[in-house]
Amino acid sequence: MSFLFNEAQTSREVVVRVHDIDYKVHYNDVGCAEDPVVVMLHGSGPGATGWANYHRNIDAFAGAGYRVLLINVPGFGKSDPVVIAQGSRSEFNGQVVRAVLDQIQIDKISLIGNSMGAHSATAFVLANPDRVHRLVCMGGGTGGPSTFVPQPTEGIKLLNFVYREPTLENVKRMMNVFVFDPSALTDDLLQQRVNNMQANKHHLENWVSSMAANPRQFTDYQPRLPEIEAPTLIVWGREDRFVPYDIGLCLLSGLQDAEFHMFNRCGHWVQWEHAEKFNRMVLDFLSR
Repeated sequence: MSFLFNEAQTSREVVVRVHDIDYKVHYNDVGCAEDPVVVMLHGSGPGATGWANYHRNIDAFAGAGYRVLLINVPGFGKSDPVVIAQGSRSEFNGQVVRAVLDQIQIDKISLIGNSMGAHSATAFVLANPDRVHRLVCMGGGTGGPSTFVPQPTEGIKLLNFVYREPTLENVKRMMNVFVFDPSALTDDLLQQRVNNMQANKHHLENWVSSMAANPRQFTDYQPRLPEIEAPTLIVWGREDRFVPYDIGLCLLSGLQDAEFHMFNRCGHWVQWEHAEKFNRMVLDFLSR
């Protein structure tokens, strides 16, 4: 598959101030300045970045006339390190997103969030309801417990183990659970994930320190979901072993204007595992 855009050409950075601290935030900016803006927010997996999470989606959205922003929150990618020793990482990330948008003078957006990115997106829309056109949550969005699956889940246990011991073997163990069909994961892709981690070891150490000091990093927004007026598309994999799909049903029951789509034979990475169908479905949703 050939891509119209690449990570290096679209790479940008900005310095923002959150909680009286300056952070360098790296992001990718794809498309034209006058186009409607879609912000894509990555998950919390070791080595995760916006580009790594959404590289199968960027061309489709930019080709459909959207300006795509892939924001790497502090603690990930080339953005500055951070330790979240107290409070909510969800709300911190939401504040970072707002600060980046303010800095580059963007007002109204649609938000797509995967896993932690969905938590960040929910925090953003609750704090900035007038700035969100549409919201898409995949495999996350509120920090409430699953009714049916013991916590932490199998996937989250493996994720935290990789943070402590970031080897290729441990990444393979995690990714075998991360997606439904691990045969699609090439050695090059897995090695790139390891390379991302090794290039930013401070992010790994800070995540472990954050979890030790503040085990509940993500807010349970279920009581506040009825406040969200933005039309929302909830997307989940039926075989998600990181965040069970009954969490998605909690979102569906709490939000004012929401629809739910579940993919069979799919794990925690819908936008990668079912990229073409995901792209068509979300583009249709955003255009309404």
